[in-house]
Amino acid sequence: MATFEQLEKDIKEIKERNKKVEADKAWETSWARRILVAVLTYAIIAYFFYLVGLPNPLANAFVPMIAFVLSTLTLSFAKKLWVDRVYKK
Repeated sequence: MATFEQLEKDIKEIKERNKKVEADKAWETSWARRILVAVLTYAIIAYFFYLVGLPNPLANAFVPMIAFVLSTLTLSFAKKLWVDRVYKK
Protein backbone atom coordinates (compact mmCIF):
# COMPACT_ATOMS: atom_id res chain seq x y z
CA MET A 1 0.00 0.00 0.00
CA ALA A 2 1.25 3.48 -0.87
CA THR A 3 2.40 5.77 1.87
CA PHE A 4 0.94 9.22 2.44
CA GLU A 5 4.18 10.79 1.20
CA GLN A 6 4.08 8.69 -1.97
CA LEU A 7 0.49 9.73 -2.62
CA GLU A 8 1.41 13.39 -2.14
CA LYS A 9 4.32 12.97 -4.56
CA ASP A 10 2.07 11.27 -7.13
CA ILE A 11 -0.53 14.03 -6.86
CA LYS A 12 2.16 16.68 -7.29
CA GLU A 13 3.46 14.91 -10.42
CA ILE A 14 -0.06 14.66 -11.86
CA LYS A 15 -0.67 18.37 -11.24
CA GLU A 16 2.62 19.28 -12.91
CA ARG A 17 1.76 17.08 -15.89
CA ASN A 18 -1.69 18.64 -16.14
CA LYS A 19 -0.16 22.13 -16.18
CA LYS A 20 2.11 21.11 -19.05
CA VAL A 21 -0.78 19.53 -20.98
CA GLU A 22 -2.91 22.65 -20.47
CA ALA A 23 -0.06 24.88 -21.68
CA ASP A 24 0.46 22.68 -24.76
CA LYS A 25 -3.26 22.80 -25.54
CA ALA A 26 -3.33 26.58 -25.10
CA TRP A 27 -0.41 26.91 -27.54
CA GLU A 28 -2.02 24.58 -30.08
CA THR A 29 -5.20 26.68 -30.16
CA SER A 30 -3.61 30.14 -29.84
CA TRP A 31 -3.69 32.84 -32.48
CA ALA A 32 0.03 33.41 -31.89
CA ARG A 33 0.75 29.89 -33.16
CA ARG A 34 -1.58 30.31 -36.15
CA ILE A 35 0.05 33.60 -37.13
CA LEU A 36 3.54 32.13 -36.68
CA VAL A 37 2.62 29.13 -38.84
CA ALA A 38 1.23 31.46 -41.52
CA VAL A 39 4.32 33.69 -41.55
CA LEU A 40 6.79 30.79 -41.61
CA THR A 41 4.79 28.96 -44.29
CA TYR A 42 4.67 32.09 -46.45
CA ALA A 43 8.41 32.75 -46.04
CA ILE A 44 9.41 29.18 -46.88
CA ILE A 45 7.12 28.97 -49.92
CA ALA A 46 8.21 32.41 -51.20
CA TYR A 47 11.86 31.44 -50.83
CA PHE A 48 11.27 28.15 -52.65
CA PHE A 49 9.41 29.93 -55.46
CA TYR A 50 12.31 32.39 -55.71
CA LEU A 51 14.87 29.56 -55.88
CA VAL A 52 13.06 27.75 -58.69
CA GLY A 53 12.64 30.99 -60.63
CA LEU A 54 8.87 31.40 -60.59
CA PRO A 55 7.56 34.87 -61.42
CA ASN A 56 6.38 37.03 -58.49
CA PRO A 57 7.36 34.60 -55.72
CA LEU A 58 6.13 36.96 -52.99
CA ALA A 59 2.66 37.32 -54.50
CA ASN A 60 2.36 33.68 -55.59
CA ALA A 61 3.24 32.38 -52.13
CA PHE A 62 -0.05 33.70 -50.73
CA VAL A 63 -2.24 30.99 -52.27
CA PRO A 64 -0.49 27.94 -50.78
CA MET A 65 -0.01 29.78 -47.47
CA ILE A 66 -3.72 30.56 -47.22
CA ALA A 67 -4.61 26.97 -48.15
CA PHE A 68 -2.29 25.59 -45.50
CA VAL A 69 -3.57 27.92 -42.79
CA LEU A 70 -7.20 27.11 -43.67
CA SER A 71 -6.41 23.41 -43.47
CA THR A 72 -4.95 23.84 -39.98
CA LEU A 73 -7.99 25.81 -38.85
CA THR A 74 -10.37 23.08 -39.98
CA LEU A 75 -8.38 20.37 -38.24
CA SER A 76 -9.79 21.30 -34.84
CA PHE A 77 -13.30 20.83 -36.22
CA ALA A 78 -12.34 17.48 -37.75
CA LYS A 79 -10.66 16.43 -34.50
CA LYS A 80 -13.80 17.20 -32.50
CA LEU A 81 -15.91 15.14 -34.89
CA TRP A 82 -13.44 12.27 -34.74
CA VAL A 83 -13.29 12.32 -30.93
CA ASP A 84 -17.08 12.50 -30.64
CA ARG A 85 -17.79 9.74 -33.14
CA VAL A 86 -14.81 7.43 -33.28
CA TYR A 87 -12.83 7.75 -30.07
CA LYS A 88 -15.71 8.05 -27.59
CA LYS A 89 -15.56 5.44 -24.87
